[in-house]
This record gives sequence, structure tokens and C-alpha cells, in this order.
Amino acid sequence: MAKILRNGIVLLLLLTAVTGVAYPLAVTAVAAVLFPGQANGSVVERDGKPVGSSLIGQSFTTPGYFWGRPSATTPGPDNAAASTGSNLGPTNPALAEAAKQRIAALRAADPGNAAPVPVELVAASASGLDPEISPAAARYQVARVARARGLDVAKVQALVDEHTQQRQLGVLGEPRVNVLALNMALDSVAR
Repeated sequence: MAKILRNGIVLLLLLTAVTGVAYPLAVTAVAAVLFPGQANGSVVERDGKPVGSSLIGQSFTTPGYFWGRPSATTPGPDNAAASTGSNLGPTNPALAEAAKQRIAALRAADPGNAAPVPVELVAASASGLDPEISPAAARYQVARVARARGLDVAKVQALVDEHTQQRQLGVLGEPRVNVLALNMALDSVAR
């Protein structure tokens, strides 16, 4: 019995060392060599300083920037350490009230826009950290951003078109626009 127990403990320690230490270190090393940007968080820099990650949404709230999806993370929006959805079901009155408030805020920021509000500008995602919106959500905001920055609407729409990523391999996912990349392009135009 003692021999079986000893063999079991040795096997547990060996497998823990291999699968819990050696394998993760090897995968991390290979990733750092083959995909250094992704392995280090897909950090986006401007003028040599990190301004965010292309994989984690950020809150933009001023009218001169495109706004991403709402974030349900706590204690504040876009908290990568607390990635989560709101857990509010479709029949929960708090969810309906939050959606109404978000629609009201969008309408107040652009009172002349009578277009239907795209759902991802109203509903938080499951992770609460989506860095991208649909091209329709970006188009919905073009007039507001152009007016706030004093730019031609066609120029802002052209930036949206330039930053629209198509489906991967032509079939995977949906067309999308990375909000941080688009807003950085806007800042470059305004410089």
C-alpha cells in the first residue's frame, strides 16, 4: 500500500512539474519568439508610450471620439481584471432601464441622428471588454464625431472604411472596427 501511495505522489509531482511548469514555460517562450506582440498583450503605442491594447476595449466618452460597447465590468468600465457580463436576464427591469439610459445618452450626444441605435452601443458584451464594434455602429457615430472635431463627414467615414476589418478567411466572424485604432487615426488627422 505504501508503495502505491509513493508512486502516486511521485507521478503527481512529475505531472505537475511537466504540465504545470515546463509546458507553460515552453509555450510562452515559443509564443514570445513567433508572436512577440500578441504574447506581450498586443500593446498599442503612440510616440513610444503604451496607450492601450488592441484586444481590450477602452471607454471613450467625449463626442469627438467613437464610443465602443458598454462595459459591465466592476468596479469601473473596461476593467480587464474583472472581465464579466452583467448577468441581467432579458426580463430583468434593470437591464431594460440600463438600455434606455444608454439610448438616451446616445441621442443626447447626437440629437439630430434619427437612425436606429445599433444594439452593441446599448448592450454590454459577455466579457465587458470588447475592443471592436460593427461598421454599422461606427457609421451611426460618424456625424457626431465629424461635427465635434470640425472634420468633413466624408473624411471621417473614409477613416471608418479604412479601419473596417473583414471576416477572417472570408467566412469567420463579422466585419468589425477596432475603436482604439480608429480613434488613434482620428487623432492623427487632427494633428
